[in-house]
Amino acid sequence: MRPAVTAQATAAARAGGRIVGVGQRLWRRSAWVGLALYALALGAGLGLASADWATRGGYPFGGVAVGAWTIWPRAGATSADPYTRAVNARRGEIPLAVGEGLLMTAATDDAGRGLDAACTYSITGATPPARAWTLTVSGRGDPDPARPPMREGFTATEILRERDGRFAISLGPEAEPGNWLPSPRETGPLRLALRLYDTPVAASAGSLDRDAVPAITRLRCRT
Repeated sequence: MRPAVTAQATAAARAGGRIVGVGQRLWRRSAWVGLALYALALGAGLGLASADWATRGGYPFGGVAVGAWTIWPRAGATSADPYTRAVNARRGEIPLAVGEGLLMTAATDDAGRGLDAACTYSITGATPPARAWTLTVSGRGDPDPARPPMREGFTATEILRERDGRFAISLGPEAEPGNWLPSPRETGPLRLALRLYDTPVAASAGSLDRDAVPAITRLRCRT
């Protein structure tokens, strides 16, 4: 009986070894599949996060800095880069074409400090030559529902000017005499957008100097 028992034990050991081998191969394959799925998920997550970051704020490329303002001469061009088109799509805006006008944005004052809704600013000077222009203010996030609807900007036809054609706009949370532009919320970052319509500087935005754009000066902040 001993040879039969030995043969049975040997066969059982071989069968067990084959089962263990099959299990190890399946585990290795499943590990590789899991690693591949993890890599794909990580790549997709990083790609979506980077795309969200690149299109969340302003245009990432193609800006020309003049003082506190950044000029975007190609924002509405048909040859705009994919990130610029993605920003336009995310905002739901129709940008000015190259022959229609020029967009300028500012998120800091002349000292390089970020615009804050809790602070009061003076926007003074003049704009580059244009048939018409608009100046609007916006902030990240939804407007405060507790605040009543307020003015969001000025146009070239309704603003009060000095005799030499220059203007002064007060931007802040508290009402000011003259051209007052209220902050859209109590606190948080702000962004100014100056749009020039039918302007001759659209084709030579890089030639503008500091005195050709409005100055942005912080006056005070709420403590």
